[in-house]
Amino acid sequence: MGKLTGFLEYRRVANPTRPIDERLKDWNEVYVLRDKDTCETQGARCMDCGVPFCHRGEMLHNGASGCPVYNLIPEWNDLIYKGRWKEALDRLHHTNNFPEFTGRVCPAPCEAGCVLGINEPAVTIHDNERTIIDNGFENGWVVPEPPETRTGKKVAVVGSGPAGLAAAAQLNKAGHTVTVFERDDRIGGLLMYGIPNMKLDKKEVVQRRVDVLAAEGIIFKTNVEIGKDVSSKKLMKDFDAVVLACGATKPRDLPVEGRKLDGVHFAMEFLSKNTKSLLDSELADGEYISAEGKNVIVIGGGDTGTDCVATSLRHGCKNVKQFEIMPKPPGERNKDANPWPEWPGSLKIDYGQHEAIYKQGEDPREYSVMTKKFEGENGKLTAIHTVQIEWAVNDEGGRYPKEIPGTERRLEADLVLLAMGFLGPEDKIAEELELERDFRSNYKADYGKFATSIKKVFAAGDSRRGQSLVVWAINEGRAAAREVDLFLMGDTVLP
Repeated sequence: MGKLTGFLEYRRVANPTRPIDERLKDWNEVYVLRDKDTCETQGARCMDCGVPFCHRGEMLHNGASGCPVYNLIPEWNDLIYKGRWKEALDRLHHTNNFPEFTGRVCPAPCEAGCVLGINEPAVTIHDNERTIIDNGFENGWVVPEPPETRTGKKVAVVGSGPAGLAAAAQLNKAGHTVTVFERDDRIGGLLMYGIPNMKLDKKEVVQRRVDVLAAEGIIFKTNVEIGKDVSSKKLMKDFDAVVLACGATKPRDLPVEGRKLDGVHFAMEFLSKNTKSLLDSELADGEYISAEGKNVIVIGGGDTGTDCVATSLRHGCKNVKQFEIMPKPPGERNKDANPWPEWPGSLKIDYGQHEAIYKQGEDPREYSVMTKKFEGENGKLTAIHTVQIEWAVNDEGGRYPKEIPGTERRLEADLVLLAMGFLGPEDKIAEELELERDFRSNYKADYGKFATSIKKVFAAGDSRRGQSLVVWAINEGRAAAREVDLFLMGDTVLP
């Protein structure tokens, strides 16, 4: 490293957030960049460690540690410290097609694996990544690079989320003619409609990259649902290979009394309609589910739940609460049960919770809460009934939620948002092609090979592995592209 003692001399300085009272009035991104000088100094904190755990993603106890796309983190940290920004961009793009996405929405398992993080705050890898790519776009260094020659092979990619876009980008680089099919009206999948604008700007960030990919020769077709507008078997006939990157879009439901009441919605319906209305008309068309003036209950403690909290606050809700069925995590990592470099299972406060604390005076999250039923009047939701639970162990060693007597509650509620995760891809394509699926209903295809039970059909991303991180989707899209190229050409130069 250029500054061998940097980790001893400089303290961690992360990208700042915009003031809460300001950002709650708009839909612009929450985080802003540090100045370049600060970022270069932060690059100097990267240690000359003997074994850098940051840049190779591994699953440890069901949590990612290190970077799933194998970003060359020590290399580009050193380069930005030395002010060699264009070279840092080249090294970053060598492993990651879309660092502007991961630099905004990735939870940074790389930082969980940072060696400095054993006893000091980790290097600001996530923020350094975003600064490199944003600086690259600002300086005009990110330009379309279409392949010099075409192979004559045609590949269909179903789904334009991070896995589909990564597969398409890599296959296009290999010279194949790639067509991406997207059932929504805009390209981006989860990136466009699943993540709110305040975390990932659609026009300035997502569409900017889509425009580059289109200029490189990728064909995008929107408002085309495979299995409805075009049959899966027609794709098989018209293309030399098919990549299924449809995502895990089947939401987990909550089948309790009152579920069908007006006012109970899946979180993704709430978020996607909001983003579409925002992009179409700045919410002027009213084609979204409004939380204005309502008592909002979000059921689910993950990122999607947090996004629902933040969106509700921007609508001007009366109050918002977030229920989690699991116990409250500890304030700090348990170094015995959850040692480095595992993902730390400690309590985190994300942007949405910070905003709720500012607005309401307390954290909106409540733990070990189970919903018993929804109450309504004239078909409309009016209240939610809950009970506190504790996790007990049955005779077979399995854990189950045990209700605590006397903890039943009735809370007024006008809007309930179900953010409890996803169960797998929708059924149409699998049924049409008679694809083999795993026990979780995902498309069955071994990691590393990505080939399904049907010849020339491959699967990648959440539709294969289940609900996961954007960075894992990019990993799978890239790796699946390599296997498709090998299938088509008998050899491959893709990484």
